[in-house]
Amino acid sequence: MQDYLQPRLDDAALGQMSALALAHIGDGVYELMTRGALVTSGLQTARSLHTRTVHLVRAAAQYQAAQAILPLLDEEEQAVFRHGRNAKPKTIPKSASQAEYAYATALETLFGWLFLKGRYDRLNALYAVITQDWPS
Repeated sequence: MQDYLQPRLDDAALGQMSALALAHIGDGVYELMTRGALVTSGLQTARSLHTRTVHLVRAAAQYQAAQAILPLLDEEEQAVFRHGRNAKPKTIPKSASQAEYAYATALETLFGWLFLKGRYDRLNALYAVITQDWPS
C-alpha cells in the first residue's frame, strides 16, 4: 500500500521535480508543522489557532524563518534553497514583497525536498530553530 503520510522519492525523481512542485508539498509540510506546534502549545480556540497559523505561514513570516535557518544549511540544502528562491511563480500576493515571496518559496521548496527525501529529523531540527524566536 502507498504511504501517503510519508512519501519518499529517490534522488532521480526529486531532481526532475520543479522548484514550484517541491514548494507545493513544502507549503503543506510547513503549515502542518506550524499547526502541530500551535496545537501542542496550549492555544485552544479554533479562532486563535487559525489566526496564529495564518500569521506564521504568510510570506513575511516565512522570509524571517528562512533568514534564521540559512546559516545552518549544508551545500546541498543551499542549492535546493537557491533553486526555490529563483523559481518564477506566476503571481505574488499583494501582502508580500517580491523578496519575501522568493524566500518563502525557497523555504517551502527546501521543506518539500527534505520531506520527500524522508529527512524528518532535519525538518524538525530546522523548524525548532524557526520556532525558538516565536513570541509566547
